[in-house]
Amino acid sequence: MSDEKVHTGEALPVMEDFYTIQGEGFHQGKAAYFIRLAGCDVGCHWCDVKDSWDKDKYPAIDVNVLLERALKFPSRTVVVTGGEPLMYNLSALTKAFHLKGFKVHIETSGVCSVTGIWDWVCFSPKKFKEPNPEIYRLAHELKVVIFHKSDLEWAEQHAAQVSPRCRLFLQPEWGKQAEMLPLIVDYVKTHPRWHISLQAHKYMDIP
Repeated sequence: MSDEKVHTGEALPVMEDFYTIQGEGFHQGKAAYFIRLAGCDVGCHWCDVKDSWDKDKYPAIDVNVLLERALKFPSRTVVVTGGEPLMYNLSALTKAFHLKGFKVHIETSGVCSVTGIWDWVCFSPKKFKEPNPEIYRLAHELKVVIFHKSDLEWAEQHAAQVSPRCRLFLQPEWGKQAEMLPLIVDYVKTHPRWHISLQAHKYMDIP
């Protein structure tokens, strides 16, 4: 696949694509086709898909091929994740999927400029790299991973910048869930505009 096609977004480096159940956030429990793009320079030390960081390890796949794969399944929701998917121009991808009646969601750290037209933007900021300011007005969902008690205050800093329509979620980092979840429960009880997000797909042992 040519570098030019990757540059224009007609093809994208894909670590994996698969049909599953959304395990996190506002759309938890819904069937969706996931496209995990390769490449990320944010570098979260607790990332559970570090294999996605190196884009050169994975083939670039034509957007229309990805669409054909997704059409084999009954759900018309596609979730684009990573890695950091907005490292690439995603306009061709969202256009192709919308033309076939899909709702197109993205999960992003928000550090890059936003390309493409999205039905749902899940913004999950990371301390390791500042987000692009435009993400705050575009986010439908703010999902903050809680690794340390101080992350609760940090989450509020981001919540103060998103639009009033944005749904707010606190999610314990999987490896520290036993420690962080009780703190999050207490916090949400006293700050009820927040919701708890759990990685339900890990409990269900599905991708």
